[in-house]
Amino acid sequence: MYRPIFIIACVAALVPNPSRAEDAKPVTYDDQVAAIFKQHCGQCHGEAKQKAGLDLSSYASVMKGSTGGPVVVAGRSGASRIVGAITAADPAERMPPENDPLPKEQVALIRAWIDSGLRQNAGGAAMTTRTTGFKPSAGPVPAGPPPMPSGLPAFERPSTARPFPVLALAASPRAPLAAVGSYESIDLLDPSTRGRIGSLPFPTGEPHVLRFGRSGSVLLAAGGRPVRSGSATLFDVKTGARLAEIGDEPDAVIAADLSPDERRVALGGSGRVVKLFSTEDRSPPLVLAKHTEWITAIAFSPDGKLLASGDRAGNIHLWDAASGGVVLPLSEHKGAVRALAWRSDSQILASAGEDGLVVWWDVSRGWPSISKADAHPPERPAGVYGKIANGVLDAAFGPKGELVTCGRDRKVRLWSVDGQERRSFSIDPPASAAPGVRVIPTRVAITADGTTILAGDSAGRVHAFGAATRDGDGR
Repeated sequence: MYRPIFIIACVAALVPNPSRAEDAKPVTYDDQVAAIFKQHCGQCHGEAKQKAGLDLSSYASVMKGSTGGPVVVAGRSGASRIVGAITAADPAERMPPENDPLPKEQVALIRAWIDSGLRQNAGGAAMTTRTTGFKPSAGPVPAGPPPMPSGLPAFERPSTARPFPVLALAASPRAPLAAVGSYESIDLLDPSTRGRIGSLPFPTGEPHVLRFGRSGSVLLAAGGRPVRSGSATLFDVKTGARLAEIGDEPDAVIAADLSPDERRVALGGSGRVVKLFSTEDRSPPLVLAKHTEWITAIAFSPDGKLLASGDRAGNIHLWDAASGGVVLPLSEHKGAVRALAWRSDSQILASAGEDGLVVWWDVSRGWPSISKADAHPPERPAGVYGKIANGVLDAAFGPKGELVTCGRDRKVRLWSVDGQERRSFSIDPPASAAPGVRVIPTRVAITADGTTILAGDSAGRVHAFGAATRDGDGR
């Protein structure tokens, strides 16, 4: 993975604490930040010398960035590469090289300058990276042809040393369209052929979550760079335009969803809280604090009344989606909750976990309606003893209440409304894979018409299976 190199020779020095009352005015480049850069960074990143093409001697040159691209992102210190360089956990990567980390006061001041909008001076306006004027698709689903991408702009896709696993997969609720996550990009596919219709750039990093809005016209993509930054982006499905940038997390977002009315986005991850953001303004998020472990799954009910969240310890909580109040806990899992999916009537919530359990929850009572303790029982290889991984990794409901799941047993399974297994499909390694290579399905989805099951795997492939047959293949 490419990382821009910042060589910043810094000498520890105390700077004013930006949180003090006397420093309440916005931090600016001219008044505070320029002096820090000049004193500690000018030798390598000044007018005479610019390592990695980075010149910090003027406001304009800082905005220009380095040979690796922008080094600051307005409003998002967590996504700014210069902050990542001076706060890297690995001493070999952290700047200044071969020196102590920058004092916390200096880091806080630089973060405050970025987060407050990268003002050049006291009279300058704050910049912002969050698009304003997003219009949620409220009311009934529009009549007419479903939204489909057309003429998406081309961009240079980053290369990886090996196929990137499918960490995110979603099917449009209206159109013959699927979205598949790749490294720093999202592919939009025809589900029947798995042919690429177009692609969207995702420079945030790894897309961990993809969700289409109820109207099918908006795509939510959430993810980031582990232990560095995380956020969510709303895309216009037809044009590929970025409609909004939401969140600025210090770690990758690993759970997210878009409310049915498209007015709220819920984000979760290693911070152990669920954050509810407005898509219409920059109001502070509503923070839901009940979990004691990483948030691993989030899902709004189709009627928009409830929000479900699951964590790495197996806990599930139901929240009032409007107020954020706790409705009730759902306790059954003994391992990490990997997926939460709502049936279209909002009466049943399915959960799947690393303990091998799949539960159909009756949310009106808070009790399991159906429970499968070994939904994906693994086959025991000859000569292998002890416990074998029996995790269920993803789940998705179809339009008729059918449920599809995938697990560490290398199977994709289709379940009827009453919890009976109807079909199962195997995920085999690519023909080019070395002997002994194990490939597992990682994500599943069902097309809007319920005819096709999609599955992504750890080898970066997307498979398609007929919901009424046992046939299928992968690209």
